[in-house]
Parts: sequence; C-alpha cells; structure tokens
Amino acid sequence: MTVHRSRQALRGPFTPDRITTVPLPLTRRGRRGYRDVDALLHRLAFELGKRSRQLEDVRAENQRIKRALRTWQSDHVACAIRSEE
Repeated sequence: MTVHRSRQALRGPFTPDRITTVPLPLTRRGRRGYRDVDALLHRLAFELGKRSRQLEDVRAENQRIKRALRTWQSDHVACAIRSEE
C-alpha cells in the first residue's frame, strides 16, 4: 500500500486542536481531495499507534518501578526487624 504525500507537508505531532484546523485543498468541484484526506488519515493512524506504544512503554516502566519499590521496602523492613533483635 502506498501513502500519498500531501504537498502541505504534515510536519510535527498532531494535537486535537491542530487536527481540526488542518487545511485540506478543495478540488475544482469544491470538495476535499481524496488523496489529501487519505494522507491525513494515514498520518493520524501512524501517530495514534506511536502514542499507544509509548503509553504501553510508560505503563510497563511504572510497573517495573513499583515492583522494585516493593522489593526495596520488603528488604528494608526485614533489615530493620533484624537490627531490633
């Protein structure tokens, strides 16, 4: 599948505000060009996938940190109990 590259060069990350203001050229009949709309949809799908993967990575890192903290706390409590004896 090929992806049409719009002459508008959709650069930078999209934000909700930016998506609603993307200028799409009109055809001679006053309609949006299919290729430009298709390019925009492909770009949005790509960025959504990228952000979903980033969110998964952040959640995995969060879980790793929580496990490490629980382990450290368990070890710290065990050492404190031994030192009291």
